[in-house]
Amino acid sequence: MSISVEFHCHTIASKDSLTRPADLVATARRKGLDHVIVTDHNTIAGARAAQVLDPELVIVGEEILTTQGEILAAFVTEEVPPFLAPQETIRRLREQGAFISVSHPYDLQRHGWTEPQLMEILPLVDAIEVFNSRCMNPVHNRKAREFAEAHDVAGTVGSDAHAAFELGRSVLVLEPFEGPDGLRQVIRRGAPQTRWSPPWVHLTSRYATLRKKLKFGLDMTF
Repeated sequence: MSISVEFHCHTIASKDSLTRPADLVATARRKGLDHVIVTDHNTIAGARAAQVLDPELVIVGEEILTTQGEILAAFVTEEVPPFLAPQETIRRLREQGAFISVSHPYDLQRHGWTEPQLMEILPLVDAIEVFNSRCMNPVHNRKAREFAEAHDVAGTVGSDAHAAFELGRSVLVLEPFEGPDGLRQVIRRGAPQTRWSPPWVHLTSRYATLRKKLKFGLDMTF
């Protein structure tokens, strides 16, 4: 038996997404995803709202901007604020037992990491993201995969879906697991199923950001 897991997606709780939790849950069900880790930028509000709708499907996560790059976490129970030093962000996540990955580490245009920075935090994380569907330059994903292989660190993949139609473009097929410790036990045996997203998907994020700034007919309630 195997399950498909989306490790990286966003709801309207992120500044650059308009996907409501109910739409995310409905799309994930329709696409046959077994688990969806909702990783909004610097908040767990959208993930919690989605989890209420389907506790078996949704895992609460967070994508956290540190003073260097972004951290991608799953099984988050307490929201971690942005703009902390990476070590402090990771410390707070480890205290709550969260599973810790690193978002699109080589995509410096989207809060990626330099290699020395990655090496510094590597002993403290569970994985790095080795494929992100929204990386416009395929070299970024290739370098992340090569880094993970060279340093014997587990890899996650994710759609980085900001619009509902992107959900499930890149998933990791895993053995069933329970909780963050269960995920750590099976992560290295995962089989990635990945698809690249064309550059125009970034327009959905720009539209969402602009619409929120203008507050144009937008109801922000979940």
